[in-house]
Amino acid sequence: MANTSCVTEFLLLGFSSLGELQLVLFVVFLFLYLIILSGNVTIISVIFSDHSLHTPMYFFLGILSTSEIFYTMVILPKMLINLLSVFRTLSFVSCATQMFFFLGFAVTNCLLLGVMGYDRYAAICQPLHYPILMSWRVCGQLAATCMVSGFLISLMGTTLIFSLPFCGSSRVNHYFCDISPVIRLASAESYIYELVIFICGVLVLVMPLIFICISYGFIVHTILKIPSAEGKQKAFSTCASHLIVVIVHYGCASFVYLRPSAKYTSGKDRLVTVTYTIITPLLYPMVYSLRNKDVQLAIWKMIAKTGFSLKTL
Repeated sequence: MANTSCVTEFLLLGFSSLGELQLVLFVVFLFLYLIILSGNVTIISVIFSDHSLHTPMYFFLGILSTSEIFYTMVILPKMLINLLSVFRTLSFVSCATQMFFFLGFAVTNCLLLGVMGYDRYAAICQPLHYPILMSWRVCGQLAATCMVSGFLISLMGTTLIFSLPFCGSSRVNHYFCDISPVIRLASAESYIYELVIFICGVLVLVMPLIFICISYGFIVHTILKIPSAEGKQKAFSTCASHLIVVIVHYGCASFVYLRPSAKYTSGKDRLVTVTYTIITPLLYPMVYSLRNKDVQLAIWKMIAKTGFSLKTL
């Protein structure tokens, strides 16, 4: 990555303006982070161990939970350290690396949510063709495409941003190296770069969201044709968890990324960013475990099996 930068490291301001409240935030965020890790690891373990969950829907949920674990690992450990430390610096290369992996996993998650919407469409609207439309080969290809596309888009965006000269302030008004706070520190005109990144943001956020909306349009149309109320409720329940996650994820991400960096306001944006870097990863296992009877049953089976194994010891 070519760079003519004068800056060798960045200072992450994070929540430094809150003073002693940072200790309270450390306890809260650490607690939430542990729940995120344990929740997503539980989801992955349950899906892997229970053969009844070896279906495309849960395959993609397992991939999404794995991505969420790495997504939070890129940001939260460093943020927790900074809440207790006065040395909040991050080297130029480390900042670029953090942005690359953050964007890579974030874009992958957006694409995975789109694929999960297609899976629900195929299951409800094309049940007879579902085994062909969502064969294991197709599922593997879709998952690989999401990951490769996510990191290629991330590589392009990160390269664009860090090819700019940074010869002024090195104070990043955020708790990690996000696009808007970093690009505002550039010493050169960044309009073209921002336009390219905005177009990528539209492709990553708006296009999958439109695809999801179209898929659910067909899903609702099909569900309304089901004669029994029980059948309608069962069909809707398989989509409810996915819809909740989509609304929160795309809503928060669109608010931050689908606008010029000049409109970045540190306080409000930092609050919204906390939502999709902490609350949304926390939401995935909670929503899918609390609203999904199959996952609940699999969790209880795993607990019972673990308890039996402990007794035999």
